Amino acid sequence: MGAATLLTTAPAWAETTLTIATVNNGDMIRMQGLTGEFTKANPDIQVKWVTLEENVLRQRVTTDIATKGGQFDILTIGTYEVPIWAKKNWLVPLDKLGADYDANDILPKIKDAVSVDGKLYAAPFYGESSMVMYRTDLFDKAGLKMPESPTWDFVIDAAKKLTDKPGGVFGICLRGKAGWGENMAFLTAMSNSFGARWFDEKWQPQFNTPEWKKTLTTYVDLMKDAGPPGASSNGFNENLALFNSGKCAMWIDATVAASFVTNPKESKVADKVGFALAPNTGLGKNANWLWAWNLAIPAGSKKTDAAEKFIAWATSKDYTKLVASKDGWANVPPGTRTSLYKNEDYLKVAPFAKITLASIDAADPSHPTVKPVPYVGVQYAAIPEFQGIGTAVGQQFSAALAGSMTVDAALAAAQSSTEREMKRAGYIK
Repeated sequence: MGAATLLTTAPAWAETTLTIATVNNGDMIRMQGLTGEFTKANPDIQVKWVTLEENVLRQRVTTDIATKGGQFDILTIGTYEVPIWAKKNWLVPLDKLGADYDANDILPKIKDAVSVDGKLYAAPFYGESSMVMYRTDLFDKAGLKMPESPTWDFVIDAAKKLTDKPGGVFGICLRGKAGWGENMAFLTAMSNSFGARWFDEKWQPQFNTPEWKKTLTTYVDLMKDAGPPGASSNGFNENLALFNSGKCAMWIDATVAASFVTNPKESKVADKVGFALAPNTGLGKNANWLWAWNLAIPAGSKKTDAAEKFIAWATSKDYTKLVASKDGWANVPPGTRTSLYKNEDYLKVAPFAKITLASIDAADPSHPTVKPVPYVGVQYAAIPEFQGIGTAVGQQFSAALAGSMTVDAALAAAQSSTEREMKRAGYIK
């Protein structure tokens, strides 16, 4: 009888239901809680959420758009997909977001990442780079001082000194969960700072180089000495929970985590967190990435007008004000608009604002590596094959972290699987 009761409560006018696929990250969950504000203003539009873990979201959305499945009216996608899918005509250009949308306010690095030929193909919901979050109390107690731009040597040394395994505190928490956007986002950014690259100028994979060996060895050794147990299954959300419960002295991850780790409702250590730029080895590249989660409309959608209305609402300056009024300025979605970083109300309560902006500005998708490369993208290569290749390599590197494979074996497997796929795709002979 459930259906009958639904019908009786439905309004009398024609209704559009938008099905939105999104990721189970804090800012998106907050947006779902505020959707009532949108439907109140747009009573003819209903919203249905499909919330998925990051790796699953990527698979579902990619399959749906490639097969023209039409399951979703709005997709949450990353900066990786936008240019590739736009060029395949899989996305609707967003040129009807309203007169007061102010697309020119979007941070230039983020806007470039979601535009093709000057046209916006996705609207950034939040933008991020990555940085070091650390426990100021533990640093003080150990007599250590975090530089604003630390080296890897400093981070490794501090992580070992701050590890107190019997006390349940680990010197450093890093992503280990396999996935091109999970452990490989971190490891690719880290490898850039060590002078490594995915491919040389002729698209030959580079996992058989000393730079990659040094990156992966450093990471595995560091996690063995100073990381939490079971790290090979930890992604962003797992490490966030560990940090917030006081178990990590340092965590290198997305700048978007800053508002969660400093929120006393969520974090036991909220008033003891400092921020620094992602580490480097002195070669001119920090280990920081560039990313945005964006809302986009699949081509062939029958509900474009309603979808554009929702996207304009969720990525507007007014949405930022709405979050601020409910949850405080510190919790608004960061990293997308220039105006936010000039807003005194925000700067007063967001001790992480300056480092977030500096990290986003420091990321250079057009020149991500020390040596030249034929691809754009900092923690990924923006080619369609990368999802598959990156996930396979992520599994090999996660196995190295878990100890079920040596570093050398993981690098050899990464080299051969990537070579095979690049040959199959016609990049190399």
